[in-house]
Amino acid sequence: QNVSVEVLDHLEHLALVDFRDSEGVERLQKAIQFADQLHEVNTDGVEPMDSVLEDRCLYLREDDVTEGNCTKELLENAREKVEEYFVAPPGNIPLPKLEERDTFLQGS
Repeated sequence: QNVSVEVLDHLEHLALVDFRDSEGVERLQKAIQFADQLHEVNTDGVEPMDSVLEDRCLYLREDDVTEGNCTKELLENAREKVEEYFVAPPGNIPLPKLEERDTFLQGS
């Protein structure tokens, strides 16, 4: 399944992922082929569910704070931080404009 340049550009901006090389595009195409298998499942007459657990009674727990004051320890897990904040998504990169795409996408 080929992915058009326009769809690729839209996905990159939504996911903040760079598919600029052919390996990235190939991986995306394989993921789409894998997901396309779901079209083979017959869902005629099957009503959509609100939850996969809709036959069970779900209970809310009390919202009791049992720990905290661990900002320093949590921020040690950050790849990149500014002051006391995580920088997310890590590795956020500027994406190329649609007209700047490499030639490997021209056949898509």
